[in-house]
Amino acid sequence: MDSNWPVPTEFPPLNAGQVHVWLLNQNLAPDRIEGLRTVLTADEIERADRFKFDKHRRRFAACRGQVREILSRYLGDDPQQIAFEYGPKGKPALAAAWSASELEFNVSNSEELALLAVALRRPLGVDIEFIKPPHDFEAIARHFFAPEEIAVLDSLAGDARLAGFFDCWTRKEAVLKAVGEGLSIPLNQVIVTVAPGEPAAVLKFQPESGEQPEWWMENLVPHPGYAAAIAAQGGALETHCWQWMSTSSSRQ
Repeated sequence: MDSNWPVPTEFPPLNAGQVHVWLLNQNLAPDRIEGLRTVLTADEIERADRFKFDKHRRRFAACRGQVREILSRYLGDDPQQIAFEYGPKGKPALAAAWSASELEFNVSNSEELALLAVALRRPLGVDIEFIKPPHDFEAIARHFFAPEEIAVLDSLAGDARLAGFFDCWTRKEAVLKAVGEGLSIPLNQVIVTVAPGEPAAVLKFQPESGEQPEWWMENLVPHPGYAAAIAAQGGALETHCWQWMSTSSSRQ
């Protein structure tokens, strides 16, 4: 992959106060996909096979298989044995059998790339988007973004406006994924920085409790042509970014 993120020579240890972000390639050779399918559960294979198009079947197997590979290294368990549970809005988490690990993770994918973020005792949200100009992205912004964010976008021109749109979108999504709500909370309730060169930050997000919690957010640059962000409630995390090279191979 054309990314500046390194491939670690040894699997890195995860410490408290850190977050590891893994870049996953979903455009893998057929033998690699077959190898990754061997670490999926029967339900996951069935789900992959329900996709109409081959590229979507391939991407699902590539993402889920590599997520299992990586999590298995942190947990010291067989990739296929790891079980997941899902929150009310579909956010995945490790099932109760692995709760002692205190491992939190989140996944996002777009086109041929995916991101997996992993930390200890810190619920995370990560989002990646392929920068493909929607023909009506300005109308989308006016529908989903807050007035403060729209004002910043309107001050930008050309490529900067498109970049601002995707920066804003990924940052909002990362926050909502961190709290496990997805798009069930209107995007305009999360207000983030948009201006080019301004650090990624949550300016305002007030959940139902009425309190304004502290948020940490960081912009990610995993690959040319993609926008990405990561967020977690609480203080800053030390971010380490890596590329994953799948270890699975076809067992045919």
